[in-house]
Amino acid sequence: MKKIVLMLTVTLMSLQSAYSQQALEDSKNTDNWYIGVNGAVSSKITHNSVFKNLNPSLGLRVGRYWTPVVGWVVTGDLYLRERGYEFSDAKRLKGVNIDFLGTLNLSNWFGGYLGQPRTFEVSALGGLGWECIFDSKLDHKQDLVSKFGLDFAYNFGESLEWQIYVEPAINYNLTSNSRCNYNLNTAAFQVSVGLNYKFGNSNGTHNFKIANLRDQTEIDDLNTFVNELKGELVAKDKRIAQGIRMIGTLEDSLEAARNVKPTVVNKVTKVVNVKNNVLQPTVIFGQGKSSVDAAQMASVAMIAKYMKNHPESKILIKGYASPEGNPELNQKLSEARAESVRKALVSRYGIAASRLTTQGMGATDELFDEIDFNRVATFTDITKE
Repeated sequence: MKKIVLMLTVTLMSLQSAYSQQALEDSKNTDNWYIGVNGAVSSKITHNSVFKNLNPSLGLRVGRYWTPVVGWVVTGDLYLRERGYEFSDAKRLKGVNIDFLGTLNLSNWFGGYLGQPRTFEVSALGGLGWECIFDSKLDHKQDLVSKFGLDFAYNFGESLEWQIYVEPAINYNLTSNSRCNYNLNTAAFQVSVGLNYKFGNSNGTHNFKIANLRDQTEIDDLNTFVNELKGELVAKDKRIAQGIRMIGTLEDSLEAARNVKPTVVNKVTKVVNVKNNVLQPTVIFGQGKSSVDAAQMASVAMIAKYMKNHPESKILIKGYASPEGNPELNQKLSEARAESVRKALVSRYGIAASRLTTQGMGATDELFDEIDFNRVATFTDITKE
C-alpha cells in the first residue's frame, strides 16, 4: 500500500508538470478555489454489521484546482455516532477528522480538457489526515489516518459553477494498533453526498479557460511586418548618415570661406553686373529614390517663399542622378525627381503649375565632388536669363 501511495504522489506531480504545458490562460493564486459541504455515513469494514452500524457525519471542504487535472482539498468531518466501535463516552460529538488530499480528475486526464467541465466527471482523491476521538477514558485519542476515494460529480449552473457529487471512500486508521500500516481491520467504508461551489476567476468564468493563441499565418504576417519596419529604419539611418556627411562638408566649406582674407581693390576700371539666376537651395534624394524626404522640405519651402516674394518669377526644376547604374534608368529617375519637387510646390505650397517647368538631366558627377550629393534637384529662375 505504501508503494501505491508513493506512485500516486509521483503521478500527481508529473501530471502537474505535463498539464502546465497546455494552452490555458494564466491563473492567479486567487483563481480556481471552491468550497463545499457534505453529509456522510460510514461503517467498519470487518467484524461489523455494515447496515446495522452506520455512523453519520457532517463535513466541510475547501480546495483548489492547480490544473484541469490536478488539485488539492482540505476536508473536515464531524462524527455524530460510533456504533461498532464502542469506545467513545462523548454524548453528542464523537470525534473530528481533518484530511489533506490530492485530487486527480480522471475525465480530463484521459479525455482532455474541453474548455469547460463536462456535465459528468469522475475524480480520484487520496491523502493523509488527523483524527481525534472525544473519549475521556482513552489514553490514545489521536491517530494518523488516510483516505482514498472516488468522486462521481454532476456539474450544473449557468457557468457550471455548482457541483453535486457522490463519494465512496475508504478511511484507514494507520496508528490505532501502535503500528503505522494500512489494515482493513482498522478501516471504515464511507459514502458522502456533497455540494461544491467554485468561486469566480480572473478570466471571467468559474473554471479554466483555454487561451486563444494566434495561428502560424498570423505569426508569419507579424514577422514580415516587423522585418519591413526594420528595413525602413535601416534606410532612414542611411539617409540621416548622408545628411550628416553633407552638413559636415558644408561646415568645412563655410569655415574655409571665413578664413579667406578679403582683397582690397584700389582701382576699379569696370563694373560688370552679373545676374545669377541659379538659386542656392537644392533637394537631395536617397539612392534610387524619387520621393522628397521630410528632411528636404525646408529647401522646397525656401523656393516657395522666393516665388511668393517674386510673383513674376518662373522656375526651371532640374533633376539629376548619380552616375551609378543604367543610363536609361538614371534619365527616368532624374525626370521623376524634378517632377516630385514640382508636385510638392503645387500641392503643398500653392504655387501655380504654369510657373514651374521640369527637366531631367540624367546622371552627373560634376555638380559636387561627393557622389551622393549629385542625386539632387536644382532651381533656376528663367526670368533672369
